[in-house]
Amino acid sequence: MVIAQQTAAAPDAARTFPKGFLWGSATAAYQIEGAAAEDGRTPSIWDTYARTPGRVRNGDTGDIATDHYHRRSEDVALMAELGLGAYRFSLAWPRIQPTGRGPAVQKGLDFYRRLVDELLEKDIQPVATLYHWDLPQELEDAGGWPERATAERFAAYAALAADALGDRVKTWTTLNEPWCSAFLGYGSGVHAPGRTDPVAALRAAHHLNLGHGLAVQALRDRLRADAQVSVTLNIHHVRPLTATGADADAVRRIDALANRVFTGPMLNGAYPEDLFKDTAELTDWSFVQDGDLPLIHQPLDFLGVNYYSPTVVSEADDSGTHTSDGHGHSAHSPWPGADRVAFHQPPGDTTAMGWAIDPSGLHELLRRLASDFPGLPLVITENGAAFDDYADPSGQVNDPARIAYVRGHLAAVHQAILDGADVRGYFLWSLLDNFEWAHGYSKRFGAVYVDYPTGTRIPKASARWYSQVARTGVLPAV
Repeated sequence: MVIAQQTAAAPDAARTFPKGFLWGSATAAYQIEGAAAEDGRTPSIWDTYARTPGRVRNGDTGDIATDHYHRRSEDVALMAELGLGAYRFSLAWPRIQPTGRGPAVQKGLDFYRRLVDELLEKDIQPVATLYHWDLPQELEDAGGWPERATAERFAAYAALAADALGDRVKTWTTLNEPWCSAFLGYGSGVHAPGRTDPVAALRAAHHLNLGHGLAVQALRDRLRADAQVSVTLNIHHVRPLTATGADADAVRRIDALANRVFTGPMLNGAYPEDLFKDTAELTDWSFVQDGDLPLIHQPLDFLGVNYYSPTVVSEADDSGTHTSDGHGHSAHSPWPGADRVAFHQPPGDTTAMGWAIDPSGLHELLRRLASDFPGLPLVITENGAAFDDYADPSGQVNDPARIAYVRGHLAAVHQAILDGADVRGYFLWSLLDNFEWAHGYSKRFGAVYVDYPTGTRIPKASARWYSQVARTGVLPAV
């Protein structure tokens, strides 16, 4: 197998990051909070999905998760101990506005007020994400993201959050990985709400874009002038299997569906024309109304970038399959209009998720973004790896593979900065082992090991290693 467009590995020397580079870690509400029915919180689409037999491995749910709702102070103390400069967390929409309509529940907001106050007391910058996939179930019952009303409801929720926390939180993210929400949630069905309708997936993508734009406006209307507003995208770094024109066209198709469906309207004010042509047999895109694109195209202070592994594609023959795209197995594709594209496992070592370990993809991706969107700062809002971690008889968790993974990707970030990319920060995914969506508790991404029966937290060797990098801004030599 020939993989095109690879770059040489970065040297294994010590590297110093720019002064002021932001070092943090990240989590998501449904994955860690638990307390699923406390203080007014009502079900989200992930509560419903996880409680549906056969959807999540071992029947796991986020009902308890890592119990962060009750162990908040302990977790903030851990962040301080590790020397983190920032913490990226998400707000649970059904905890703040249980039905997706009406006034906020103050007990829900109080949890986040206390969290932010404790972070600030420890000199940890709070970075709040409005939406990390936990749509209130009542809004899904009314049609979910394929419906325009959900975007409008999202803007109202953003206003509630900004009114409550805007005096404390200066950095905001509207959406986390809207590609997953749209195409895994409504296309392949491997994420909540588990629908399998390609047209609904495309409609959801547009209304997530619209919700983003409306939320940016709501935030700007309420936040201080020095506040920063962003969006986080899981930009796919797509490579062709071979250097043929057919495989190059496969890259173009997937790039349109994975990346440009969001970067086009959000950052350039227009959808790519080739996306319309590729999906013309499915929809005429008439759900894009006059005036939508200017609403979506809002100025941003930075772009959040999530990266784990590259994507390799080719033109499909009659045996082409989507099962190697890294996003879970389904009889339904998350790639509407791309039936003639096949996905391939990249070469080399993999994580416990089966994802290829390839820092060069992050380097190439950052260089591309810097070229495509000059003047827009970038922040790595998620990067990390799952491995089969365990506590040894002495109670220690040694994870050298994770240290090697993170070090390689930080070296790629540093090289991208040297090459001219304006990268301002890095958030390790994840602070804690947690509920890993359809994989339940079977995959461990955390820098901190969680013993799920007791809730005990044990910083892994990688946490101590990352702590030193965060404190010094120096990536040590191997």
